[in-house]
Amino acid sequence: MLRVRFAPSPTGYLHIGSARTFIFNWLYARHNGGTMILRIDDTDVERNTQTSLDSIFDGLEWLGLGWDEQYRQSDRLELHRQAAWRLFESGHAYRDFTPAGGSDDDKSREEGAWLFNAGMRDLTRDESDRRAAGGEPFVLRFRVPRDQTRHVAFKDSVYREQSKSTADIEDFALLRSNGMPTYHMASCADDIDLKISHIIRGQDHLTNTFKHILIFEGLGAEPPQFAHLPLLIAPDGSKLSKRKHGPVVSVTTYRDAGFLPHSYVNFLCLLGWSPKDDREQMSREELTGRFTLEGINRSNAVVNFSEADPIDPKALWLNSQHLRSAPVEELLPAVRRVLEAAGLPVPASGEEFARTVDVIRARFHTLNDFATRGRPYFAGDFELSPESLAKLNEPGARELLRELGKRLEQKAEFTEQSVEAELRALASERGVKAGVLINGSRAALTGQHVGPSAFALFTLLGRERSIARLQKV
Repeated sequence: MLRVRFAPSPTGYLHIGSARTFIFNWLYARHNGGTMILRIDDTDVERNTQTSLDSIFDGLEWLGLGWDEQYRQSDRLELHRQAAWRLFESGHAYRDFTPAGGSDDDKSREEGAWLFNAGMRDLTRDESDRRAAGGEPFVLRFRVPRDQTRHVAFKDSVYREQSKSTADIEDFALLRSNGMPTYHMASCADDIDLKISHIIRGQDHLTNTFKHILIFEGLGAEPPQFAHLPLLIAPDGSKLSKRKHGPVVSVTTYRDAGFLPHSYVNFLCLLGWSPKDDREQMSREELTGRFTLEGINRSNAVVNFSEADPIDPKALWLNSQHLRSAPVEELLPAVRRVLEAAGLPVPASGEEFARTVDVIRARFHTLNDFATRGRPYFAGDFELSPESLAKLNEPGARELLRELGKRLEQKAEFTEQSVEAELRALASERGVKAGVLINGSRAALTGQHVGPSAFALFTLLGRERSIARLQKV
């Protein structure tokens, strides 16, 4: 059975690239009727934080996709250690008693291309056991084949044929001197135990795959199928990073900016994947039905942003499209939360609320627009834009609007048609263009110079609020 996993490390907020990896795994699982697994890779105890873990879950839950099984590596340490010692017992690993110098990380060695320490690698089993029994600290390392040159090879679903000589792979660590498994050991042991069939992850893990295949082979397990995803890069060509680019690369930045979860999912899918028919806006069902690994590009994908604006313009455009086309009933809970967070009242009538949201969303880009640009539709206090103020300041405009308010107050009927008839009749009587009253009405009712039909505004706001605002100018 097809089983995929997303394995974030809780060392920071949910990165946009990590979110895309999660989405691609989810889509592949759902497209093929497989299982989606969330595995928290939290064995790096010095860097893990609860704040980071909470942020990862916040971001994933906001995306609204879900998963089928959930695990934490820290609950599975014994499984990792047992797998490491199986490698030792079968001769695929050895103890390295070289003083670590404060770090068990191979990257700490600064003497050129380090591959192995012959003195440690060639220790007899008796000598190794004796020193370990005496309490001497050691790192358990994988014994990369050296007796003859061979190549570790695999076919990546995105980058195709990959190969690397064992002569270029160091004897990497499996267990640190404190007994904790390294990323390589824990990841592979879990992938085997959880029966992961496909590993879909970032291209920056491509070089790790050669080591992982050696571990799989050493444990007698069939390696999964690998698919590595192109990197996400900044406009200047640099790799997107939390350290360099900050909130720009955080999923919650888009959530807090008022994005719809699915529009953001849609946007991330287009960073490195294509349905091959130039379509951009797609529903969840359409994405699931169309997603294949063959559609993933090899070239890196650019996320566009600037110092002044962290939001990618294409993401904003896609969000506006989803905002306009989504069933209004699906938007109401999110709009309600935005209004309540801004301290704005929500219409008591669900029907009135739905109609208001449906009419005004056409020009909005994010949910937050309902609390800012949409404020006049929910509250009585709002600012006049300079353009609106200019419309109200046209000669005679304010007096005409107050007169229109008086006439509408005396009419029993209050519909778009009756309002339009009264407005045009007044304009004709006073010898002015109807546009003076139409533009002035929009300015008086909403403080804005653009928006829905001016006549629709009257019925949207209702008789009482409309007349009050006209008479207040």
